[in-house]
Amino acid sequence: MNALLLWLAVAAVLAIAERQPARILLALAAFAALTALIMVFSGDLPRATLLAAILAATIAGASGVKHHHSGMKLAVADLGLTFAGTIPFMLRQYRLTATLTILGGLLLALAAVAVILLVPGTPLPLSERLAILALSIALYASAFYATGGSERWRRDVTVRTGLFSFFMASLIDIASWWPTGGLRMLDVADTPLPLLPPLPARHGIKPDIFVIQHESVFDPRSYGLAVDAEIAAFLSPPGAHSGRLHVDIYGGGSWQTEFSLLTGLSSASFGPDSYFLFKKGVGRFAHSLPSELMSLGYRSQLITSCRRAFMNYDPFYAGLGVEERVFSDEFPPPFDLVAFEATNSDAAFFGATEGALSSALDRDPAPRFAMILTNFNHGPHEVRLQPPGQYEDERSFARTVLDDATYAEYYARLKETAESYAAFRASLLSRYPGRPMLIARYGDHQPTMSRAIEKAQGIRPDDPRQFETFFTIEALNFEPDFAGLPETLDIAQLGTAALKAAGLPLDAVSATRLDLFAELGDRYVATPSERKRRFHRTLVDAGMIDLSATSKPLAAVPDRA
Repeated sequence: MNALLLWLAVAAVLAIAERQPARILLALAAFAALTALIMVFSGDLPRATLLAAILAATIAGASGVKHHHSGMKLAVADLGLTFAGTIPFMLRQYRLTATLTILGGLLLALAAVAVILLVPGTPLPLSERLAILALSIALYASAFYATGGSERWRRDVTVRTGLFSFFMASLIDIASWWPTGGLRMLDVADTPLPLLPPLPARHGIKPDIFVIQHESVFDPRSYGLAVDAEIAAFLSPPGAHSGRLHVDIYGGGSWQTEFSLLTGLSSASFGPDSYFLFKKGVGRFAHSLPSELMSLGYRSQLITSCRRAFMNYDPFYAGLGVEERVFSDEFPPPFDLVAFEATNSDAAFFGATEGALSSALDRDPAPRFAMILTNFNHGPHEVRLQPPGQYEDERSFARTVLDDATYAEYYARLKETAESYAAFRASLLSRYPGRPMLIARYGDHQPTMSRAIEKAQGIRPDDPRQFETFFTIEALNFEPDFAGLPETLDIAQLGTAALKAAGLPLDAVSATRLDLFAELGDRYVATPSERKRRFHRTLVDAGMIDLSATSKPLAAVPDRA
């Protein structure tokens, strides 16, 4: 009777938490399988049920924390990331959340010990326990496939509800987490797609192409929040092509956004390998934005606010053919690395970037591609980075729009970014009058402080806007080709859009990518498209994407810095 009451209570809790019939069905079947597995070792049903309930609560709690900070629920594949970077990152940047999470874990562990020591139960024969386990696993697998299988459950990753059922679905979706020697790509068809013919240049100009990633910057206007004129001009400059940008991540993991822009592929296509692409992907992508531009006579450069040792950036960018790679620990004086790393100020970074870029342009007048990575507006926004007395008017304005201290901090940093970029742009125009340049800028993801906006406005925490930032493409000293470019893009499309806007010739791969814009819209990975899957097959078959377990890395370009 006690076990029956426990099960009824658990079923009621799962029904309330999971909400949808498919999630409830899978959650109940998965919970039964967990209980049966634990009962093999505990011997009796009451203790196994309580221990399974504690484990389910732990999974749901961890998934809720992950969703808050990443916009995606916990999956089995994420467990490998825990010590690879997640826990150190949380302890360094979000100490309160990390501390509370660890404390909650300890309390659940103590509860489990108490159950083992204090709850009585009558052991069942081992043969019966094993039979129950086999039956429950069969029911668990049946529920998974009856509710849509991997195709249905993988789409559930960004929805805030169903924390337990999603994790248990990912557990039985073995293909989503089983280790592979090569890269795993989830959306590749069996037959290739013939590539379209290359597109000719629109004119004879080869403008410099500067791509600037504005760390954690999104457009407050997407939430109906007013901005001042300078920030409005920063987000959508007059005469530029600007709009909303869909990205694969929320709260962190900027390298996934960089990967998508550079390769024209969604990082999410690589499933559990997506977080590790800067390591596992070295030398595996033969076609990229830098390589296409270099085939047109461009020189290439990376300028980043990170140190050379960060996240395997140097080998990855080298593997894409980027010739010169300049890191923050290599900026010459008067740049002060110690002072910079206390705030990652855009005012300091754009000054150093101008020096590195100008040095390269003066040394070699060939058209140049530069990838420029800032780091100023990353969280947490509970910490004030600018000295008292600076940007007080902006903070006051932000508090009138949304009465939240973290939003005021975000807005003050955004104001410094807008001013610093404006000075950088003006200096380039003054130093190189008449030189054609195209500047593509974008936000890599939203910071977790945007949860404050959701709370204030009553927005669901899985609102699709959490994966939207901004992009803008500006043409300086030449006439761009913006015709036909949509106002909403996926990050995997931004590089191709920049090539098109520059009026440059597009090779067969980029011409095909451009043709897919209308079909895919601004959801590259989430849009079901057989042509996209066949396009990926073409790239794999041609060796432009190497998924093999025995990859031979492409020749990397030595650093010319």
